[in-house]
Order: sequence, then structure tokens, then C-alpha cells
Amino acid sequence: MAAASLSRQRHPVRLLAARLCTGLPSLAASQPATSAPGQLPPTVSFSTASAVTPAPAAGGASPSAPSRAGPQLPAFDHVPAPYTGPRAEEVLRKRKQFLNPAIFAYYKKPLQVVEGRMQYLYDEDGRRYLDAFAGIVTVSVGHCHPAFVAAVARQNALLQHTTSIYLNHHIAEYAEELAAKMPGNLKSVYFVNSGSEANDMALTMARLYTGNYDVVALRNAYHGMSPATMGLTAHSTWKFNLPQGFGIHHAVNPDPYRGVFGADATKYAADVDDLIRSSTSGRVAGFIAETIQGVGGTVPLTRGYLPLVYESIRAAGGVCIADEVQTGFGRTGSHYWGFETQGVTPDIVTMAKGIGNGLPLAAVVTTPEIAAVMAQRLHFNTFGGNPVSCAGGRAVLRIIEEEGLQGNCAHVGGHLMHRLQGLREKHEVIGDVRGAGLMLGVELVTDRVAKTPAKAETLQAFERLKDLGVLVGKGGYHGNVFRIKPPMCFTKADADFLVDCLDLALSEL
Repeated sequence: MAAASLSRQRHPVRLLAARLCTGLPSLAASQPATSAPGQLPPTVSFSTASAVTPAPAAGGASPSAPSRAGPQLPAFDHVPAPYTGPRAEEVLRKRKQFLNPAIFAYYKKPLQVVEGRMQYLYDEDGRRYLDAFAGIVTVSVGHCHPAFVAAVARQNALLQHTTSIYLNHHIAEYAEELAAKMPGNLKSVYFVNSGSEANDMALTMARLYTGNYDVVALRNAYHGMSPATMGLTAHSTWKFNLPQGFGIHHAVNPDPYRGVFGADATKYAADVDDLIRSSTSGRVAGFIAETIQGVGGTVPLTRGYLPLVYESIRAAGGVCIADEVQTGFGRTGSHYWGFETQGVTPDIVTMAKGIGNGLPLAAVVTTPEIAAVMAQRLHFNTFGGNPVSCAGGRAVLRIIEEEGLQGNCAHVGGHLMHRLQGLREKHEVIGDVRGAGLMLGVELVTDRVAKTPAKAETLQAFERLKDLGVLVGKGGYHGNVFRIKPPMCFTKADADFLVDCLDLALSEL
């Protein structure tokens, strides 16, 4: 497969993409380690160690990131276009005047991003930043990836929009290609526009198919902000004081770092059994979970948890829903889907974010039997399966395959995990380093025993990282976890630069 993929990369557009993503390992070297079905491969390990390697010297044609002293960005062959639009201050003023006040911005002095290329972003002055958050885990194959841009532009010039009441080859062929990536009988696809929509539809399908209403979710979960999915979400910071969550029951979170049962999957699964017995009629519609909780602070579920819970849910008449909005499409490195790292096959899978590399695209994939319940009434989605979005989604699948990006997540993600674990040995403020592939989290604490969230320290380092040229996310209920989830074309040089900057930022606390 690696040889075939390399052959396909000789296409001039993809050669340009490879050049933009300097340092991508060879496909043969970066393929994920194989393992027997249900086994957790080494790349899913959450603790490793490695020596610190200095980042390469800066170079390339584009301006470097910030002027403050620190590590230098890896060389990158791109010159951003001159920006002549309104300055950040004017844009911020207009945002405050005309946009809903709920829309917030990162940083004390918000950053205006005007251009992106692969794993890098550029501000209004042409300053380059390493994007280690990918538009909240949404840019999968890279900002303005040439092959992606070409596919979207080509379709945009032919037909921008038609709904599914007419035939168009893209939606049918894309559904076929997406279904081919799924295990078992997960072969029926419904396209929507966002993760919230996808999880909302999964909830509807589960209740219609089973004839039951109660649903089990996890504490610390995030599944969306629609009225229905807000009920599934288990963070008070994301929940309005409105009627929501009727029929939703939140089980104890199987968090290996902060969980009440440590890493004991059996005890966490027993809590789900008790929840079904005590809080429902004994029959449930389903169970929904992220394999690695994203907004909750990049929290991987305890190993062996999902097989036990899936068995209990199905015994109670329910179906199992995997929320792959952040973990899907090879980001974990070892597997294409996050649920595969636990050796399970769900009944419904939801996906969004990286599926469209920034386009408003999402999907619900399930079995034909479950999908059939939606035909009981008329159901329609105006923009779901839009030809332009489907063309972009198909391009994402091709690029991931042809450029070996899943393997790159394993290869570079493993290197990044090694280096972050090395920082944990050096800096007492790092309580935990966790995740898989290029979906990693670094939790800061003021006391490793008490695990007291280091809120102020996280904010200080967060700002300093931006000044040094690194953009990361921030999550967890207390906002003390750095979310490192870059575009999947991230290189080892990028990883080294990130770690060197984080080392400096933590040294200054």
C-alpha cells in the first residue's frame, strides 16, 4: 500500500502539498503498528520517554513568528499575500458591536488570522504561527491543502448547491467511500452539517429503533450545544439554565488520571449497570461516548471500558453510539476510528470537524436496520450532502490515504508524546500527559498529589506560547489542560518547536 501511495503522490498538486509539509516521514516508516483485533497497539500508550532534541533553525521565505526571543520556527516555503483589510482592533470593535456577546476570542490581545497554509497560520502582519489546535480539531489535512482547494474549487465552479431531492454523483459516491472505511455493517450514511446535528440525529435514531427513551452518557462529556445534545453534555460551563437532558443519565467518568476508580474499567462499568438498574426502567435507548474526551481535556477512557459497557447496554435493549467528531479519520494514529482502540464496533457513529477540513460537513453512519427508522416520517436536511461539501469530504479521504496521514499521526504523535513526557520529568507543574497520535493533552497542576488545577499558570503559559509562535487549545472543566491537536500533516520539526516553546514558557512561570 505504501508503494502505491507514494506513486500517487507524484501528481503535481500533491507534490506541492508534500513540499509544503516539509519533513513528513516516508509512508513505509510511518505506518501504524499492527495488532490483533481488539488489542491496544503500542501507539495508544499514554506514557513514553525520550531525550530532548533542539528545533532546527528558522528559514524559508515567510516572516518568522513573534519577535520575542525563543526557539525558531522550522523553515517553510511560503510567502503570505499582503493583507490590506481592517486591523485587529477594528475587527474586534465590530465583533463587540454586531456579534452575539457569547462569541469569545482567545488571548488578552486577540489574534487576527488572515491566511493559512498546511500546519501554519499567518496574522495581519505576515507573522507565522504553528497551528497546534487545527481550528478546534477541524483542519485535518492542512490549511488550504492544494488538492483539497482544487477539488472544492472545481465543484464550486460546476454546481454549488442542490438538495438530495435531485441526484448528484458526489453524495452517492462519497457515502460509498465513507461506508468503506467503516467496520461491520455500518453502511448507511446520512450527511448533516455539524457535530451537534449528527449527535442529535443519533439520539433520535436510537430512541426510534429501540422504542426506549433513556440514554446513558458520561460525565465530563461534550456532544454539542443543541437543546438535545446539551443534555448529553456534562459540563455546567456549556449548559444553559433551561429544560434539557430529560431521559439522560450521566455515569461516572472512566478517567485514568482523575477518576474515582483510577484505571479500573470493571468498577466504572459496574457503575453503568447500577445506573441502569436504579435510574431507568431497566431498558435503555443507548449509550454515547467519545473515546478520548476532547473539550473535557483530552481524557482517554480507561482501557477495556467500552467492551464491558457495550455488553451491558445491549443487554438492556440499547444501541451503542460512538462520537468520533474529534478522534476520527486516523487522528489517533493506531486506528482510523477512535472506538477501534478499545476493540469495539458501535451501532451508530457520528463524525464532523476533520471530515470536511473546515467545511460545514458531518455525518451519521449506522446499520441499514437502524437507518430504516428515519423513513417512518418525512425527514430532510437542506444542506446535508451539498455537492461542494461532498467534494471536499471526498478529497479529505483521498489525501489521508495517499499522503499516509494516519501513519504520520502515529509517527509524529509518538515522537511528540516522548518529548512531552520528558517535559513532565522536568517541570513539576505538569501533572499528566495523555492521548494518542495527534490528539494529546498536557494537564497543569500546582500539586501532583492533590492534582490541584493550575489555572493561573495555564493562562500565563498559554499567552507565552502564542508570543513564541505556537497556538494550542485549552480545555478541561478548570481550563488547565493544553489541547494539542494540530493538522495531521504536522512534522517532527514542528513537534520539537512546540515542545521547546512549552519548555521555555513553563520555565518562566
